[in-house]
Amino acid sequence: MSHLSSPPQKQKGEHKGRGLPRGSERGSSSRDKDRSATVSSSVPMPIGGKGSRTNCSPSVPQKVPNRLINEKSPYLLQHAYNPVDWYPWGQEAFDKARKENKPIFLSVGYSTCHWCHMMEEESFQNEEIGHLLNEDFVSVKVDREERPDVDKVYMTFVQATSSGGGWPMNVWLTPNLQPFVGGTYFPPEDGLTRVGFRTVLLRIREQWKQNKNTLLENSQRVTTALLARSEISMGDRQVPPSAATMNSRCFQQLDEGYDEEYGGFAEAPKFPTPVILNFLFSYWLSHRLTQDGSRAQQMALHTLKMMANGGIRDHVGQGFHRYSTDRQWHIPHFEKMLYDQAQLAVAYSQAFQTSLLPPQISGDEFYSDVAKGILQYVARNLSHRSGGFYSAEDADSPPERGMRPREGAFYVWTVKEVQNLLPEPVLDATEPLTSGQLLMKHYGLTEAGNISPSQDPKGELQGQNVLTVRYSLELTAARFGLDVDAVRTLLNTGLEKLFQARKHRPKPHLDSKMLAAWNGLMVSGYAVTGAVLGQERLINYAINGAKFLKRHMFDVASGRLMRTCYAGPGGTVEHSNPPCWGFLEDYAFVVRGLLDLYEASQESSWLEWALRLQDTQDRLFWDSQGGGYFCSEAELGAGLPLRLKDDQDGAEPSANSVSAHNLLRMHGFTGHKDWMDKCVCLLTAFSERMRRVPVALPEMVRALSAHQQTLKQIVICGDPQAKDTKALLQCVHSIYIPNKVLILANGDPSSFLSRQLPFLSTLRRLEDRATAYVCEDQACSMPITEPCELRKLLHQ
Repeated sequence: MSHLSSPPQKQKGEHKGRGLPRGSERGSSSRDKDRSATVSSSVPMPIGGKGSRTNCSPSVPQKVPNRLINEKSPYLLQHAYNPVDWYPWGQEAFDKARKENKPIFLSVGYSTCHWCHMMEEESFQNEEIGHLLNEDFVSVKVDREERPDVDKVYMTFVQATSSGGGWPMNVWLTPNLQPFVGGTYFPPEDGLTRVGFRTVLLRIREQWKQNKNTLLENSQRVTTALLARSEISMGDRQVPPSAATMNSRCFQQLDEGYDEEYGGFAEAPKFPTPVILNFLFSYWLSHRLTQDGSRAQQMALHTLKMMANGGIRDHVGQGFHRYSTDRQWHIPHFEKMLYDQAQLAVAYSQAFQTSLLPPQISGDEFYSDVAKGILQYVARNLSHRSGGFYSAEDADSPPERGMRPREGAFYVWTVKEVQNLLPEPVLDATEPLTSGQLLMKHYGLTEAGNISPSQDPKGELQGQNVLTVRYSLELTAARFGLDVDAVRTLLNTGLEKLFQARKHRPKPHLDSKMLAAWNGLMVSGYAVTGAVLGQERLINYAINGAKFLKRHMFDVASGRLMRTCYAGPGGTVEHSNPPCWGFLEDYAFVVRGLLDLYEASQESSWLEWALRLQDTQDRLFWDSQGGGYFCSEAELGAGLPLRLKDDQDGAEPSANSVSAHNLLRMHGFTGHKDWMDKCVCLLTAFSERMRRVPVALPEMVRALSAHQQTLKQIVICGDPQAKDTKALLQCVHSIYIPNKVLILANGDPSSFLSRQLPFLSTLRRLEDRATAYVCEDQACSMPITEPCELRKLLHQ
């Protein structure tokens, strides 16, 4: 199988020990490069070898659907015609397992997961394997994006009892939902060094019949140990750890793992991991006069530049792929996830801000152009016409209609294709040159292809190329004696022609499921980027996204968010019945999006809704005894052996880390002490985790720093439609100031914010002009009316 998307091995130490947070924590399948299966067990399990090999030839899929045909999840629907008697996660399956005294086979994945497709095709479409599952197990299929609570609980087991974890995740449970064997991808048959899925099923069936009591006892023992190990609580601690110490340790750990040449924080595979970049920018700001501060900024900017130049970025259609399979960011795993686009748009906007140094008033447009490209891709490919955002695009698609899907087929190019599309001669070049040759030189295309055989062992991509920037515009121009602007125009024209040609290829599968959490991240992406760049059009996308969330993913009667909704026929929006209610990350990420949207739009209704959602989050998820938030509601997770608190910032930030920031900001917007108290309790509860492995929680370390510094309340007094007000607001947005709240005071003492913060009514406009005040510790600066003066004060 192709290592092009060969998923990384997830070592327990990488996220439970001292290692860097890995993007593989979420959103990738997991198989190390030497083994096709990872098996974990709470009891000794014999592993099948060459002698137990059995041929399992896949047959034509059944035309009669199983019960998954009634589900809304695109992932579950992909399995609706398997010969496996699948159940969705629910009481019907659990009752059947108890009544028939059978183990539960739980299989977890998501619709754009390459290795999930492989196992579905190889094993779940196989009649013989389907019969074995139906006779001896109760088979349950779960979309991890619909039920992150189920995914987290059993991934905790797999990671704790094996060398890794990822998707597809396959776990065998007792009828009481306690795990006893788990693994990731299994091939259908045994190999010399790997166990086949059919063998695993036969061994577990035999163990269940002969040693069931031992299985149950060991399963209970492992569950008890996991419960103790996963507990996060304040205990006897009264205060969180020192921010200065945690900051320094987190930076040093990142510095040790940094790739000087190509950026990023691992050899391979490499993940974008925006939470690390956010931390580095914050660290730079608070240490910018030191060598370490300059180093942090350089690490973040260089990583972002190398990623943007690499093949992990889609240079033709924009947006970023999931991760790079090599150190150079060259050959990606080609799926595109919404949460990556959302966070990277913010990261590149912050890079634009931090590359701005006085007396400049504008940053490096390389970064802002990348951010705009990401949002252009999302608007075109991942947007519902009612304002919501889809989850992902698949890595696989048919090279031509009617052919079997291959990973990356939609995105790769041959030299012949490019030459045929771009045959025009380039005038004024120092040698005969076509537009196609210029583009191929700049983006590293070769006749033999630029994908190494080690990344394509099945030879499916021979002669194919992934576009990656090999030279600067200046070097390409000098090579052919051309003007830099002329080269830029020629390359952009060439990319547009490739984009138009690519429209005729079979498209990758679109996961049209919409998740509240990821939509919240995307609202932030559009709001922050729109505010930084001063583009109302982008802010309007954020407004429409927030309106979609309120209209389609919010239950007014209960005040609760729904986790999911789905694109229906004719542009409609559909929901599952009963609805899938929101998890902690849905509330935390939506609240963050709404706070960002208020600062970008100055429409207080978004701030008011954020405060109401925070109240609901506190009611449903807060641990009043131990501090911090549980990932799921107590009722929703009834029956699961663990109720967890997410303790790692990975491909997405931990919802507790985001909540810590949200609580600080809401205290700044309202002055309500209870939110500050909750933030302190949360940070204290995670003290031990931060002390042990600060690099696993860079977003929470950032929140800890913000708490122990002084939050700036930047107040602009003025008419929101007036030019002088907008000039002051844009001045604030253009500067990187993460530890602040931005407030518009329009002079109305009855306004929402004036009622929250009575001191706002004491601030006046100077000479009837828009006026800014920077307030800290209940003390405000002198009034400022000129953007240049405000810029000087904020840069201090």
